[in-house]
Amino acid sequence: MAHRPRRHASFGAERPVALITGASSGIGAAAAERLAAEGGWRLLLNGRDQDRLAAVAKRTDGTALAADVADPVGRERLVEEALEHAGRVDALVAAAGIGWAGPFTTMPAEAVDRVLSVNLSAVVHLVRLLLPGMASRGTGRVVLIGSMAGCVGVRDEAVYAAAKGGLIAFAESLRYELGHTDVGVSMIMPGAVDTPFFSRRGVPYHRTRPRPVSADRVADAVLQALVSGREEAFVPSWLGWPARMQGAAPGVFRALAKRFG
Repeated sequence: MAHRPRRHASFGAERPVALITGASSGIGAAAAERLAAEGGWRLLLNGRDQDRLAAVAKRTDGTALAADVADPVGRERLVEEALEHAGRVDALVAAAGIGWAGPFTTMPAEAVDRVLSVNLSAVVHLVRLLLPGMASRGTGRVVLIGSMAGCVGVRDEAVYAAAKGGLIAFAESLRYELGHTDVGVSMIMPGAVDTPFFSRRGVPYHRTRPRPVSADRVADAVLQALVSGREEAFVPSWLGWPARMQGAAPGVFRALAKRFG
């Protein structure tokens, strides 16, 4: 029997269009490759590194749209080019992200601004630009790549955690606003992921738990969000337990985190 690509019913009969940011490497590239392997998607791929982005686009038969999403002019142009190429965007996978690690008291002002801009502000503005089209059609899905850091906080990653925590509140608020439509919002919350993220921030991952997972596992969660409409996924799934503990018993969680984190 021939393989038939799965597709969320709300995307309709046409081949849906997915715009993936951060697609030149890491989670974004893995998501592009996963959707390409699944079939049935038109892929618009965004990243800053034009050479790496072109390579991913070639492997996935996607369209490369290089831009810095943290730049207001760049992201406006990205959305314009996406609509010129495909006419619409049915799914946004916001996978672009950067990190910074170290005591908050030593964090340079420009690093604060860049982390907040790439991880939070740029995402909010991209959704602002794309959501009206989804809402007018009554269909679509926004998939945001969050982090466990945004759920529970992490020592020496205060601003990164704040940005990811902001995405969680943003996603929850949008769900209430879009409840009367078939436009959905999904939040993927991985722990550590084995990508160039840590080398680029200049501080390697040093914790024993959680162990880094592959970007492919996060990409699988992205696909599930798109085809099943799942609103929340932890990667690996057991991370949902500490997140719930932090909410239900914050004092106990903080005591454990201070001792073992």
